[in-house]
Amino acid sequence: MYILIYPVLMSFFITILLGKILIPVLHRLKFGQSEREEGPKSHKKKAGTPTMGGIMFILASIITMLVIVKSPTNEAMIALYAFVGFGIIGALDDGLKIYKKNNLGLRAYQKMIMLIVLAVPFAYYCMENPNIGTSIIIPFANRSIDLGMMYIPFIVFFFAAVTNAVNLTDGLDGLVSSVTLPVVTFFAIVSFAMAHGTLSIFCAVIAGSLLGFLRYNVFPAQVFMGDTGSLALGGAIAFIAMVLKLELLVIIVGGIYVLETLSVIIQVASFKLTGRRVFKMSPIHHHFELSGWHETKVVSMFCIITVILCLLGFLSL
Repeated sequence: MYILIYPVLMSFFITILLGKILIPVLHRLKFGQSEREEGPKSHKKKAGTPTMGGIMFILASIITMLVIVKSPTNEAMIALYAFVGFGIIGALDDGLKIYKKNNLGLRAYQKMIMLIVLAVPFAYYCMENPNIGTSIIIPFANRSIDLGMMYIPFIVFFFAAVTNAVNLTDGLDGLVSSVTLPVVTFFAIVSFAMAHGTLSIFCAVIAGSLLGFLRYNVFPAQVFMGDTGSLALGGAIAFIAMVLKLELLVIIVGGIYVLETLSVIIQVASFKLTGRRVFKMSPIHHHFELSGWHETKVVSMFCIITVILCLLGFLSL
C-alpha cells in the first residue's frame, strides 16, 4: 500500500504549486463565479470568486499520471481520459457562464447529450475488455448479475447520473472536495485489493490533488472548481466503479450525491404537483444553510456521513 503514498504526495504538491500560479491568472482574466439570483443571500458576496479551479487538480493529475504510469492504454490512463473528457464538458459550461456573465451555461439538454455521447466509448471499452465484461456486483449479496445487451444503456445512464449528482453537490465551499476525498480513497483501497494496481494509483492521484485543492477551496474559498472540476470528478468516479463492477456501490459510498439529487427531484416534483416546497431550498445543502447551519458545519457533517458510508461499503464486499 505504501506505493500509493508517492502519487498522493506528488499530485498534492503539484496542485499546491498550480494554485499559486493559476488563481492570480483566473483573477486577472476575470473568470469570476456568478451566483444564482434565487440562491441564498449569504452567497452573494461570493460573486466574483474565480471559478474553473478544477483545472488545477486536472492538470496536477495529468502530470502525475504521465510521470508514474507510462502505458497510454493502461486502464488507469483510460480513467484519466474519462476524467479529462468530462472535465472538458464542464469547462465548456463554465466558459459560457463567464462569457454571458450569468449562471446559465450549456442548456440542460446540450450538457446531457455531451455526457451521454462521451460515456458510450467508455462503456464499450469495459464491455469488450475480458477482464471487466458486462456483469455488475450486487453489494451485500456476494454475487453479480450479467446485464448482457443492457450493459451499454445502463452504463450510459450511470455516467449521466453520477456526473450530474456530483455536479449538484458542488454548492458550498469545499463540499464536493471534502465528500469526494473519502470516496476516491475508498476506491483506491478496493482497487488495490482487487488487483487493479494502476487504477488504485489513479485514485490516489485524485485524492492527493483534492487535498491540494482544498488548501484553496475550504471556507472562505479562494477558488471554486466549477463544472470543470465537478463533472471531471463525476466521470472519474463513474469510470472507476465501472471497471471494478461496483456501479451499485456508488449509491452507498456516494450517498451524499444521491441525497443531493433526490432533494432536487423531490423539490421539483412537489412544487409542480402541489405548488408546495418540501425543502427551504434545494439541493439539500442549501436547506440546512437556511435552517441556520453555517456552511462549514454542513460540509463537515456531509464529510463525516461519507466516511461512515465508505466503511459500510467495505462491509458490503
